[in-house]
Amino acid sequence: MNSPSGLLSVWTQGDFVTRAVALLLLGMSLATWIIILIKTLDLIRYKKIADDANAFWHSEDFAAGLSKLGSDPSNPFRLLVIAGREATAHHRSAKVQLHGTLDVSDWVTRSLRNTMDEFTSRLQSGLAILASVGSTAPFIGLFGTVWGIYHALLSIGTAGQATIDKVAGPIGEALVMTALGLAVAIPAVLGYNALVRGNKGVLQKLNRFAHDLHAYFVTGARVSSSGPAHVVPMKKA
Repeated sequence: MNSPSGLLSVWTQGDFVTRAVALLLLGMSLATWIIILIKTLDLIRYKKIADDANAFWHSEDFAAGLSKLGSDPSNPFRLLVIAGREATAHHRSAKVQLHGTLDVSDWVTRSLRNTMDEFTSRLQSGLAILASVGSTAPFIGLFGTVWGIYHALLSIGTAGQATIDKVAGPIGEALVMTALGLAVAIPAVLGYNALVRGNKGVLQKLNRFAHDLHAYFVTGARVSSSGPAHVVPMKKA
């Protein structure tokens, strides 16, 4: 009863292809959990930033509102405010240039949209890896199983004994690779779906903030969502 079994047997008795598949699945699993951990921490931080961003609209003037957003250079709400301010000032002082022929509303919209697109790209970085792992890991594990069964059948045929006790062990050990592929893919898929839902919530709050900023830079007041359409003024710096 000293024969190894399970994962240890797959590693010790497998050839270089089996070991390469096992190492690949291990690397994919590590990458999956690292990405899930990092992106989850980022998502928690951005949600807190989004909740605190409402303080901007309760400031006595623009400068005070900007200071309430903090000095974090990665704060997307602060980046939107700065982008809108610079776009408005640049539009007013550069009428002779080509973009001066654009309406200030279009110019501010373009600047805010560029900032949001950059943040969206940063927010969604790493999700493609989770999607790739979730879709390919089961097939990589299946390949390891097929390769293991093939060599198990070759060894059984060479031995000339095809009894159930001789077949069950090698075949069962080969099937471990399929289980490993699923163990890698399932967390990747669940993590991907959870992060996508979380990112969507942050982006929705950022979109609403950008809409209010657009109204502020164009009209000098924020559009209120409560009751009939009216504006909540805030002095500019």
